[in-house]
Amino acid sequence: MEKKLKVGILGATGMVGQRFIALLENHPWFEVVTVAASPRSAGKTYEEAVGERWKMETPMPEAVKKLIVLNVNEVEKVATTVDFVFSAVDMSKDEIRAIEEEYAKTETPVVSNNSAHRWTPDVPMVVPEINAEHFEVIKDQKKRLGTERGFIAVKPNCSIQSYAPCLAAWKEFGPKEVVATTYQAISGAGKTFKDWPEMVGNVIPYIGGEEEKSEQEPLRVLGKVENGVIVKAELPKITCQCVRVPVLNGHTAAVFINFEKKPTKEQLIEKLREFKGFPQEAELPSAPKQFIQYLEEDNRPQVTQDVDFENGMGVSIGRLREDSMFDFKFIGLSHNTVRGAAGGAVLCAEALTAKGYIQAK
Repeated sequence: MEKKLKVGILGATGMVGQRFIALLENHPWFEVVTVAASPRSAGKTYEEAVGERWKMETPMPEAVKKLIVLNVNEVEKVATTVDFVFSAVDMSKDEIRAIEEEYAKTETPVVSNNSAHRWTPDVPMVVPEINAEHFEVIKDQKKRLGTERGFIAVKPNCSIQSYAPCLAAWKEFGPKEVVATTYQAISGAGKTFKDWPEMVGNVIPYIGGEEEKSEQEPLRVLGKVENGVIVKAELPKITCQCVRVPVLNGHTAAVFINFEKKPTKEQLIEKLREFKGFPQEAELPSAPKQFIQYLEEDNRPQVTQDVDFENGMGVSIGRLREDSMFDFKFIGLSHNTVRGAAGGAVLCAEALTAKGYIQAK
């Protein structure tokens, strides 16, 4: 790419906003030129606005420290400075839906980490390896919004990344029933152990809204485009429990699965290792070379050893074995704030750029 696209980050001071900042440092296609946040942060430098709340393992990039934070609500002002935006705003769902549409109507594409538009019928919710073809609905969304180049695309919830890719890889065997329990890291709540000392040595068996998302969102990802909207898949039927555990980064899933056509263990492992999609074919900058790795050891995947596989953009699967009640069971692991949040959104933006949906203004 001759000239980098100018990127804005909405909600830049929060944990996911910070992850966007960290991931986009030295990105070959994108350059962060604008950071926007709540009115209380507006007017400060990014360094001042974040202060002691920088939560990434790597230092704050020098290039963003002196950027003046804009008011995220001053949509026209922010939009004039960028080619497209990533959205990680902390607002109510109604407010998020409204402000993301407002940005799109300024002819500014919005790639969102938020859940507000995940069920808007003509907004694609994409894991680029699985359903990049869902970007096709953008043309119908633009008609609704009355835009030439502005649109909204979203990525799905972090909780599904550790098992939904398997369902796609095993599609030919007809996954029909799935029981999953996710063990979710505290960074998914925007927290560190310093912020949330009561999580040390603790398990909380409830995360608001996560079970519904974990059961329904894979069906939308596995669905198809019909008449300008996404129609969700009917199978597999999924039931899920979501548990918060004392881990900083990394969502683990324990999954049981039944198939229409029962495969062998060897076939399932082969399909995982072979599975790839548009990001690998197009060699997108953030794409993992190996999307899904299968680990043979009985005690893998582990957060401490495997969460950063492929720079946090890969998915790790292990302990696949036959079950006494289901056909098979397995353990999955994904990085919830990289693949599951900001990294997944960056990969979506790269795919949208490669396909010509995002261009310089």
